[in-house]
Formats: sequence, structure tokens, C-alpha cells
Amino acid sequence: MTKESNQKPFCNQAFIDGQNLFLGTTTSSNPWKVDLYRLREYLRKKYGVAKAYYFLGCMDTNRQDLYDLIQDAGFILVFRAHNENVASNKKGNVDTDIVFTMMRNFHENAEIDKFFLVSGDGDYYKTAKYLRDQGKLGKVLFPAQHKASSLYRQLGNAYYGYLDWPGVREKIKLEDD
Repeated sequence: MTKESNQKPFCNQAFIDGQNLFLGTTTSSNPWKVDLYRLREYLRKKYGVAKAYYFLGCMDTNRQDLYDLIQDAGFILVFRAHNENVASNKKGNVDTDIVFTMMRNFHENAEIDKFFLVSGDGDYYKTAKYLRDQGKLGKVLFPAQHKASSLYRQLGNAYYGYLDWPGVREKIKLEDD
């Protein structure tokens, strides 16, 4: 057996805050749209992401085309659970769902090498710091520099990056943009 065949393949996972990704790219001073197929391929090639979760708030039956696109691009689509008896115009905050899923996967699957997070939301800082301290944080990828929480600077430059950097943006932007 060669040395290379003894190495296990990467088992990295990514967690995308869909609303944060959308708002971070489309509401900037220089708006642009992410091509989800290209983003998924970028995560696979650049970071060895085998499984990528895409979190959204409430399900809206008028958005089925978007949901199909997200799944077709290779993401595992996760919706925030809501009580059906409550009005559907409330905020679809997915932060706790993302943190819960990351920590559950961390504790239940020792095969995961690194965790990647796509969001600029500072609410994930403690989770990212914990995973970094355990040697399991890959990177926090911010959709936009101007919307990234400054808390993440405490992690160190090696643990965060920006999707709107010109070299990255060119790789993942929608061609019509």
C-alpha cells in the first residue's frame, strides 16, 4: 500500500446561511449574484467540501424554483421549523439551526475534518471559536467585506475569507452579472 492510499479522503462540511449570503451580495454598493453551481464547485475544489447544507427560513410555495435550484446545485436544503398556526411573515432566523447542526455533526461524526461557514453574522462567533480550538474550523467565508462581523478577527486571518474578493467573486458569480 502506498502512503497516499492510507490517507482518508477529505470529509469537510459547509453550512450556508442563505439569507446572509443573498443579502451580503445583492445589497452591497456593488451588487452581484452568486451562481450556486459555481459556489458548490468552488467549495468542493478549494476546500474539499463533501457535504454542503444551505439553510433558509420559512418555506414559501411560490419559491419552489429556487429550492429546486439549490438542491440541483448540490446543496442539502434545510428550512427553519415554524409552527404552522403562526403567521408566516415572521423572520426566518436560521442561526440556531445552523449552530445546532454544526455541533451535532461535530459530536456525532469524528470523520469530519473541517467545518466551513458562509455568513458574516457575528452570532456564529462562539461556535467558530470552539471549532477552531478543537482544530476543526476550516474558514468562515463572508459574503461581503462590509457586512462581516469584526468578532471573527479574533480567530486569526487564517480562519476567514471573503467571497467578494475579486478572485473569488469571479469564480462564483452568475455570468449574467
